[in-house]
Amino acid sequence: MNEVSNNTYHDNVVIRLVQFSVIWAVLAMTVGVYISAELIWPTIDFGQFWLSFGRLRPLHTNGIVFGFGVSALMATAFYSVQRTSHVPLFAPRLAWFCCYAWQLLVLSGGLSLLAGMTSAKEYAELEWPFDILIAVIWICFGIVFFGTIATRKIKQIYISNWFYGALIIVVAMLHIVNNLAIPVSPMKSYSLYAGAQDAVVQWWYGHNAVGFLLTGGFLGMMYYFLPKQAGRPIWSYRLSVVAFWAFVYSYIWAGPHHLHYSAIPEWVQSLGVIMSVILLVPSWATMINGIMTVSTAWEKLKTDPALKFIVLSLAFYGLATFEGPMMAIRSVNVVSHFTDWTIGHVHSGALGWNAMITYGTFYFLVPRLVGADLHSVRLANIHFWMALAGTMLYIVAMWGAGVSQGLLWLSIDEIGELSFSFKDIMSSMTPFYLLRLVAGLIFLTGTVLMAYNLFMTLKGRQAVKVQVPAVDPAYGVNA
Repeated sequence: MNEVSNNTYHDNVVIRLVQFSVIWAVLAMTVGVYISAELIWPTIDFGQFWLSFGRLRPLHTNGIVFGFGVSALMATAFYSVQRTSHVPLFAPRLAWFCCYAWQLLVLSGGLSLLAGMTSAKEYAELEWPFDILIAVIWICFGIVFFGTIATRKIKQIYISNWFYGALIIVVAMLHIVNNLAIPVSPMKSYSLYAGAQDAVVQWWYGHNAVGFLLTGGFLGMMYYFLPKQAGRPIWSYRLSVVAFWAFVYSYIWAGPHHLHYSAIPEWVQSLGVIMSVILLVPSWATMINGIMTVSTAWEKLKTDPALKFIVLSLAFYGLATFEGPMMAIRSVNVVSHFTDWTIGHVHSGALGWNAMITYGTFYFLVPRLVGADLHSVRLANIHFWMALAGTMLYIVAMWGAGVSQGLLWLSIDEIGELSFSFKDIMSSMTPFYLLRLVAGLIFLTGTVLMAYNLFMTLKGRQAVKVQVPAVDPAYGVNA
């Protein structure tokens, strides 16, 4: 923990964050599988409030997004920013603070959700004391990251750092604005906004948290680790820069597509549709850039499970970023919204994009961090096929459930009454939910295999000390 050398990279904190990320992945996915079973057999909560769907669902989402996701982003940002700047981490002790403080925050915040303490805002359920702590830790994360860039010996700022930087800046802005509240007790507050204004601010936050954390941050991961894994430079650096700015300027306006047919002004809803459709361009430009980068390295796919994961993640990224804009269009939205189709869309991104690119990165990164071979390439390959099968089964089940729900809810009889009650429709969902449960178990089992594989790779080993290369500041290249 006392890495303070000025001539070696600080990688022990990266290892620790990877370990925490994997632990949160297993725990939060286990909760997800459990609550998917509750939708089939509601009585398995045994009458305990803390085991109810309403308590466990936000625990699942917060554990995945903030436990698994943010820990992975911190780890990969700390690793890559050192190497793209040719300097050790700025304020390494502050990096260790970010590492452990974030884990304690996720743990204590999760326990508060189990106790029923919630602001009832999607992806922002934690109450005001936790919101303040999130802001403090996030600012410390920014100090370490931008401090490292400020002391860099390479003149250019590599594209991955643009995405990580956007993640840090925009998520801080979103979090602070959306969580402005009036505390009324040590663990209860009320939003500063009300009614339609609260909804607009919440989905400006909610959709952009997906955009800049679960998309932008992981694009930073992709732009650094994909070329490393493929052994090729990024296909078009110019395209990556253009896609970055198009992504930043269009994504920030897309949130109102969550609020069609509501009390917010119609022009705001229309703006959300327009920007969502425009977002197809930078999203697919990035996917094409990634695919073209590995287009001359296909042979490596036969032997490298890490590269297989990251290439597959690009396919799911393309799928999710096509489906999202289509679901923003009103004629599609009227069928899809408030149905399990949305759940399928979210998980095509969360499992197919976020989880798989992270898994591929960890399989590549961990052996290099400790200077050892991956414990079992065979287990990694088994994990790949389990992850693919679990993701496909999951999204197909939820697409089927969602389209069925949407069409049945829109069905009316000859006198204009609903043809089917909510209870009748939901009771018909059991086959779809059983298939989702099977899919979740398959994906979770693969994740457990990865956790074991990485644990055995790390067992008894420390981070290899990597010397910071000598650089000529005038040219930004190795001296």
